[in-house]
Amino acid sequence: MADWRSRLRYDPVKPLLEADNGAIACFTCRDLLDEEVPPAGFVWGLPEVRKILRRQQPDGSWKPASGKQEKCPGVKYPLIETYRHLRHLVDQYEIDRRHPAIAKAAEYVFSCQTDEGDIRGILAGQYAPYYTGALMSLLIKAGYADDPRIEKGFRWLLDMRQDDGGWVIGSPGMIGLADRSVKNVNDLTSNAARETARAFDRSRPFSAAGTGMVLRAFAAHPRWRASAEARAAAGLLKSKFLREDNWSSYRHPDNWVRFQYPFWWTNLVSALDTLSLIGVPIDDPDISRALRWLAEHQRPDGLWETSYSAIHKNSENRQSQEMRLWITLAICRIFKRYGHC
Repeated sequence: MADWRSRLRYDPVKPLLEADNGAIACFTCRDLLDEEVPPAGFVWGLPEVRKILRRQQPDGSWKPASGKQEKCPGVKYPLIETYRHLRHLVDQYEIDRRHPAIAKAAEYVFSCQTDEGDIRGILAGQYAPYYTGALMSLLIKAGYADDPRIEKGFRWLLDMRQDDGGWVIGSPGMIGLADRSVKNVNDLTSNAARETARAFDRSRPFSAAGTGMVLRAFAAHPRWRASAEARAAAGLLKSKFLREDNWSSYRHPDNWVRFQYPFWWTNLVSALDTLSLIGVPIDDPDISRALRWLAEHQRPDGLWETSYSAIHKNSENRQSQEMRLWITLAICRIFKRYGHC
């Protein structure tokens, strides 16, 4: 048995190899067993990939569900949908800019980048560093690490940090607003006619939820992942593992143990994936505690649940069964990465 599997109670490789999804079996052979696999085109041509690509719009984006844009015209719902689908294409199926659909999607995302450097529109005209970081991570993985627009994005992300070196969830420019009524906040984040709020309060503490999403961009980049800024923010993120966040959004500790793949919000698996790439060592107490938690919560069949949360509704269907396999693959990649430390 490989060293990394000795840290687990049950062997997860067998159920992954037996998965009906060809991509899961392929990536298991490549990433966990170090075996040769078919070229990328094999995964890129899978029916689930073609289904996503068929819905891409001529400008490279994906169309939101009917009625969403009309309900809130100030929000760039095509940008949200593009993020939703790029997660599957880039993170899940590892399609990159060599595919024309990814090149088109990347240019659409870059078209939403402002002169300041952020990718704007998900909160109407307000800053959203957590989405900027998450979108940048996908662009970097797709082959745009050396693009000057990515470098511009990193510089903006550093400008948006709190005094403690982390990031907030939501818009950092709205923290110090005099009028923080629900009505005003909702209007600011949905009305394109409103100017970008710049009422910063850098003294407020970081949000683990927001910092985890931003750090994905740093972790994906071969140079920025080794930066002092990434290391400092990584220290903040891991300090909150399985604990209450500093901010009201996603505050409850159970948000750490509600998993999804490809990653969207910050949870224990997405955060460990990020921190393992940044280089936080396995002998770090927070890292070892998180890995031990995962090992202790593995199912006898070798897989992990999609959620261990008591505050979220869990469903059992075909989609959740496949999600369980993808989550298990993501967790195994983390354990294998740390197995080589």
